[in-house]
Amino acid sequence: MKFVLNERSELTQRIVAAVIGAFIIVSSLIYGEWSYFIVFLFICSFAMLEFYKLLGLGGNLPLKTFGTFNGLLLYILTFLIEKGILDDKYYSVFFVSFPLIYLIKLYRSNDPKPFRNIAYTFLGIVYVGLPFALLHTIIFFDGKYHFEVILGALFILWSSDTGAYFSGRTFGRRKLFERVSPKKTWEGSVGGGVLALLMGLTFSYFFKSLAQWQWLSISMIIVVAGTYGDLVESLFKRSMHIKDSGTSIPGHGGFLDRFDGLLIAAPFIVAFLKLF
Repeated sequence: MKFVLNERSELTQRIVAAVIGAFIIVSSLIYGEWSYFIVFLFICSFAMLEFYKLLGLGGNLPLKTFGTFNGLLLYILTFLIEKGILDDKYYSVFFVSFPLIYLIKLYRSNDPKPFRNIAYTFLGIVYVGLPFALLHTIIFFDGKYHFEVILGALFILWSSDTGAYFSGRTFGRRKLFERVSPKKTWEGSVGGGVLALLMGLTFSYFFKSLAQWQWLSISMIIVVAGTYGDLVESLFKRSMHIKDSGTSIPGHGGFLDRFDGLLIAAPFIVAFLKLF
C-alpha cells in the first residue's frame, strides 16, 4: 500500500492516508474504551520512537527504549486510573521508574555528555508521552467514557489543518512565522480557524456532553495551541535539518507530524475542562 501510494501525487497520498487513518481512529473511539486505548497506545509509541530517533540524528544519545517505556507507562497508568481500575496511588510506580535514568547513565561510560542526554530523555516523556496520557483525562473528564470529546478534538484539529492547507495555497500571501515555517501564512491560519469553529459548532449540535460554548472554546484552544504545536515541531525539525519527522504516513510524514498540534493542545483542553 505504501509503495503504491508513493507513486501518486502528494495530494492523493494525503487524502488516501488521511481517510484510512481517520477510519481506524474513529472506529476505535466509537467501538469502545479498550480499542481506543490500544490504537492510541500504538500512536504514542511510534511518536515517541520518532522523537528519539530524530534526536539521535543530531549526535545525541537519549535513552530511546527507556524513555519510550516510561512514556507508555505513564499512558497506561493514566488510563487505568482515569477509568477507575486503579487508585491514583499507583502513579508511584511511574515516580520510581522515572529517575532510574540517572543510574542507567551512571553505568554507561560511552556518553561524554550524560546530563544533556538525560534531559533529552525526559523531554521525550514530557513532550510526547504526557500529552497522550492526558487524552485519558479528557475522555473520562467526568468519570464516564466520552469518545465524542476526543473525536471532536481530532476533527476540529483536522479541520484546522485542512482549512489552513487549502486556504493557504489559494490565498496565502503574508507569512505567519517565516523563520520557522516559511509556507505558513496568516490567510491559511484564518481559513483553518473558521473551518475549525464550524466543526466545533457542528459537534455541539450532535453531542450534548459539553455545552456549545465549551465546544467553541475547545475549538479556539485547538486553533491557537494546535498552530503553535505545529510551529514548535517545525522548529525541532529545522534544528535537526530535516523536513518530516518520518515516512510512516504517505503524504503526511510521520506520527509526530500528524499529532504535533494535539501535543500542545491537550494540556490546555484538560485545564479548561477541569476549571470550567
